[in-house]
Amino acid sequence: MINPVYKKLIWTVWTLLLPFGLWFSYTLYPPQIYDKGWELVAFLLFMTIVASMPMIINGIPVFFLQWATLSVFLIFGLVMEIILVQIALLAVLYQAKLDRKSLFRLPMNSIMFFLVSFISGIIYYSFGGGHGFDIALNFKSFALISVYLISYLLLNTLGIFFIVRFIYKRKQRFITKDLVWEIFTTIITYPVGIALYLMYEYIGLAALILIGVPFITLSLILKLYHSSQTANDYLRKTAEIGHQLSQNLYVNETIDFFIEKLYELFKVDFVFIHQVNTNEDLEMISRVEQQERLPLLPEIMKENEGICGKVLASKKAEVYHSKQEWQIVNKGYMPEGVQSVLCMPLNKNNKVIGVLLLGSRQKKAFANIKLMVLDLLCCQFAIALENAKYFEKTKENSERCALTKLYNYRYFEKILSEQFTKLNEKNLDNLALIMLDIDHFKAINDQYGHQAGNEILIGFAKRIQNLIGDHGLVARYGGEEFVILLSNIENKEAFDLAEFIRKRIASRPFVIKQNIDDRQQIKNVNITASLGLAYAPVDADEPLALIRHADRALYVGAKRAGRNRVAGYVK
Repeated sequence: MINPVYKKLIWTVWTLLLPFGLWFSYTLYPPQIYDKGWELVAFLLFMTIVASMPMIINGIPVFFLQWATLSVFLIFGLVMEIILVQIALLAVLYQAKLDRKSLFRLPMNSIMFFLVSFISGIIYYSFGGGHGFDIALNFKSFALISVYLISYLLLNTLGIFFIVRFIYKRKQRFITKDLVWEIFTTIITYPVGIALYLMYEYIGLAALILIGVPFITLSLILKLYHSSQTANDYLRKTAEIGHQLSQNLYVNETIDFFIEKLYELFKVDFVFIHQVNTNEDLEMISRVEQQERLPLLPEIMKENEGICGKVLASKKAEVYHSKQEWQIVNKGYMPEGVQSVLCMPLNKNNKVIGVLLLGSRQKKAFANIKLMVLDLLCCQFAIALENAKYFEKTKENSERCALTKLYNYRYFEKILSEQFTKLNEKNLDNLALIMLDIDHFKAINDQYGHQAGNEILIGFAKRIQNLIGDHGLVARYGGEEFVILLSNIENKEAFDLAEFIRKRIASRPFVIKQNIDDRQQIKNVNITASLGLAYAPVDADEPLALIRHADRALYVGAKRAGRNRVAGYVK
């Protein structure tokens, strides 16, 4: 984040420096343009085209303005070179798609290019440099032009270094990859600039056609080639991501991986993912802003409500390039400062199962190439998400009791074995197992029916789970029997907890619904439970022994002693 004081200072310096600098340059070195107005317009147009069509080399945009500015400087002098560069700079900054917060880059770069042009020109003139056709006919002039180019290059690099280090407060070396490319392009374009200057002196504006048109054509070809290479890279990465998505088994890890890759590929500022619920409406399942996971928003969107609702109804992507476009359609929350918005349906078997919403603070952030790639990625994500949901559901069904939704005895025994391994490896101090049994449960079934008995089991399970929470594992062991597994808990603390659970079960009745003569009646049923405890390693040194001893404590120590009580294992 740039300090607002710096932004104000930049605008102030630019407002004062540029007019004064142009006047001062004109006073020191007045241009010899006379009737060359159309030539200036032609060179300005040419420089603007060159600035707006950078060559992409190894993924780096390279603006080949150096040779054009050299020709303008040698032909028209310092003042006109400064003016034309300032105007061409607008085309360069247009490529950067500045928003309101980054608009300060316009005066900042204008100041830098003015100083680079002015100081390079002063150095050139100080060593005796001049203008005219004859300057290209001797070695001294070529040497002076070389000094001008080297000065221009070094000052430009120094200006960028200063801006990055002191304005953006980022660490950067003076010798960078960009500087290497600047040196390379300066070397290869130096002869082109001299050739354009010489040809202009011979044949006038026809030189721009003979040299400029082939150069612009080459830039366009390289740009198209880069676009195709970018498309191929995106498709390759999409295939890799699709393969990795298919390997994720869980919903949350599938979503997290997908969002991580979206940030890597598209440099977005926020990602919202909605799923279609049972009512065919959209509800949020993931919200990430600036790569930070945030709480979900509770709002539900129906078809044709807001941007996401529109995509849900049409099953087609929606792209908005500025805030003015999407704010008319939007409904509900949108992060501050967002300009570009892209909303994409998540399709599986020609059915929309969700909607992806991306946002960027840059205008026109989502190009057509990204739409194609993102569409493929969303299809792969939709399939992976549904597969993960199916896996979790299958896993849950294999691990949990279908009636109470607690873990079943198979899962409990697996966890118990794992905990004993930790206990034997001294990674746990102790284990406590509480076994619970509902008293006189057969009588409840006989009096109220099995459906009522099921309702009692469900309510009983919920009450125990709410009391234990995340402090232990609660499972249905079978019939009306339940178990609670606790780790690193003292014997007395475990006994007190069991007594607390017993009292809470007995203190409040359970609600059942009965249908009598086509009328539903609500009944309160009071029940009690007996509990047995066993500890490891004190009472048992292996899992099955701990279960047997807790079971013995339950039936011998609690049930036979009169029920509705807690008993510990006695050897």
